Amino acid sequence: MSNPIKNPLYKLSTTLKQGLRHPQKKLLLLGFIVLGIATLGVKQELVKAQEAKITNQQITYVNNWQNASFPVENFQGYTSPFGPRGGGFHYGLDLAAPLGSYIRSWWTGKVVEVWEDRRCGTGIIIQSGYWEHVYCHVQGSVETRNGRRYLIDRGGGIMLLQGQVLPAGSRIARVGMTGRTSGPHLHWGLKYGGRWVDPGLILREMYAQQNRQLSRLERR
Repeated sequence: MSNPIKNPLYKLSTTLKQGLRHPQKKLLLLGFIVLGIATLGVKQELVKAQEAKITNQQITYVNNWQNASFPVENFQGYTSPFGPRGGGFHYGLDLAAPLGSYIRSWWTGKVVEVWEDRRCGTGIIIQSGYWEHVYCHVQGSVETRNGRRYLIDRGGGIMLLQGQVLPAGSRIARVGMTGRTSGPHLHWGLKYGGRWVDPGLILREMYAQQNRQLSRLERR
């Protein structure tokens, strides 16, 4: 068995916890983000749709990813990547987690739509500037009250208003099995300027930036 102190992920997680004790070192990183992004594998071949022509360099400079949040708690693994699947194309990344695990807003933004359909089930779209982040198969249902649309999950204490503005890392829903799904997971999609982007590409850049920030904190 390897010594956990020598494990870079253990070291990163420990430094993260220390950094969060200081207000001036806010990273909005949670412990689960380290496990989540690391398992993507740096050597994995990225599959890009023709309509998602955005380069690594563009993504690097589009945003400072240090304030972004990993989108699901109790993460267990990636079950389906972005790219061709069967006879079609999978426009997102599937993240497995136990039923009822909380889902967090990846980025600060406005809830532009909550809806229900047979494929996505109960879904959410949040807009953050040029970015749109899509969350599918969540628990709860969409209800209209006094002309306003809400996603309501009573068991999870969630009442999400369409039009509401949320900070990154906010709990917005729980992992469910609504729509077309064979097991509990979050289908997470990303669009930039109306074009689908591989979420795995974004997660790796997030991890790289936040890892560099943690390294700087260690040297202080």
